[in-house]
Amino acid sequence: MAKALMVQGTTSHAGKSWLVTALCRLLRQEGWRVAPFKAQNMSLNAYVTPEGGEIAYAQALQAEAAGIPPSVDMNPVLLKPQRDTTAELILQGKAVGLLSARDYRGEWLNRAWEAVKESFSRLADRHEIIVIEGAGSPAEVNLKDRDIANMRVAALARAPVILVADIDRGGVFAQLVGTLELLSPEERERVKGLVINKFRGELSILEPGLRFLEEHTGKPVLGVLPYVELPGLGAEDSLSLGDGGGEGEIEVAVVHLPRISNFTDFEPLSLEPDVSLRFVRYPRQLGHPDLIILPGTKSTIDALKWLRQTGWDQALLRAAREGTFLLGICGGYQLLGKELCDPGGWEGEKGSYPGLGLLEVSTVFGPEKVTRYRRAKVIARSWLVAEGTEVEGYEIHRGITFPTGKVTPLFAASGEEEGAWRENVAGTYLHDLFVSDQFRRAFLDALRQRRGLPPRSFPALAYRQHRERCLDRLAELLRKHLRLELIYQWLERR
Repeated sequence: MAKALMVQGTTSHAGKSWLVTALCRLLRQEGWRVAPFKAQNMSLNAYVTPEGGEIAYAQALQAEAAGIPPSVDMNPVLLKPQRDTTAELILQGKAVGLLSARDYRGEWLNRAWEAVKESFSRLADRHEIIVIEGAGSPAEVNLKDRDIANMRVAALARAPVILVADIDRGGVFAQLVGTLELLSPEERERVKGLVINKFRGELSILEPGLRFLEEHTGKPVLGVLPYVELPGLGAEDSLSLGDGGGEGEIEVAVVHLPRISNFTDFEPLSLEPDVSLRFVRYPRQLGHPDLIILPGTKSTIDALKWLRQTGWDQALLRAAREGTFLLGICGGYQLLGKELCDPGGWEGEKGSYPGLGLLEVSTVFGPEKVTRYRRAKVIARSWLVAEGTEVEGYEIHRGITFPTGKVTPLFAASGEEEGAWRENVAGTYLHDLFVSDQFRRAFLDALRQRRGLPPRSFPALAYRQHRERCLDRLAELLRKHLRLELIYQWLERR
């Protein structure tokens, strides 16, 4: 059986995901066959594996760091919040249905735990080291009896635990000491070391606190990791969204829809030096961008109602009339159409709802969910991007969209037409569209031309190479700031 190492956090956003990502890259560099694992994740950023299953984007990135294809076994339980009290359950890559918290914690939790055990066993059979990520905090006393993501997994894997805390928020000593105090003696014994994350300033000022931690808890402080930003490696949820970055000549505005999903789609754009990308919540913040993107959302019909309540519908119609380019991706594509029909209540309430009417397409929601990875070519003539340009991406959606009038398909994929385009409005189901360097630059060059700007005079961004450099940088940070000899000792004892 594979050796295991687990990272747990004192809070959400403590740095678990990026530390696991960094450890996967580090151990891969050391020559280990390593794989990531997160028993249960709650996220609206999802990815499609080669076998057509759905997992959290964070685990797909961790697999990339480990140098292996993503697998549904890396994230056997994915919860995608759809409303305040309900979430879609994805079990080993397949959508099960929409459940309340009560239903999940009741009839489904045991099945979820069985899936966790099966998936971990398969991963452990194929790899030498499994780096496990916990969820939230292991010390939530009201949830602990049904927590299948933290100490229960550590016991299953017989994994030493690293406890990480975010000093940038303040209260880091209380976080670490308080979390350990709320664990049982057996759980506390499983925690082998502490990590302080997101530190800014002089380390000498922190050193008395580090000595206190080691003396008070009896646990070694493995290191203090600096506050770093590595654009291109993805935020895990929308709480982390700010401005996308950049001060370039091409302005891109992404409408911050309720329950926005797969916002990692826009990271390649935000890294381009001639792009200024913003996430916009209110129409008054829109200004006059060159491109408006309607992104994916887990609740398309709720998002449609929100667009009307906030005046976004009129702002988008006005922008389209003025010639601004609009692009809808996944749920955003559905919103651009004439009608959204939900006869079975899969999105919430049964009914039919008029869309924005900017594309002559309609969408019907049903029980079937599409999850697939696709290679496609541009087939639309006279569009922003030249006919024949190749792209790769993936689809994750419930609902079938079909033409109801005159539209031109954007792409051809496996003999099927995909997406729609009319004048300055386009929609597609393809996520990761802008990962393709050729497509992204052609798209942006066309926007430059529409703006009357000269062609770019700087080298094109190689996005995947950029990500590789960022992943290597994470491993380098661990080599510089962590006591890796202790981690290697724990792994050797297994």
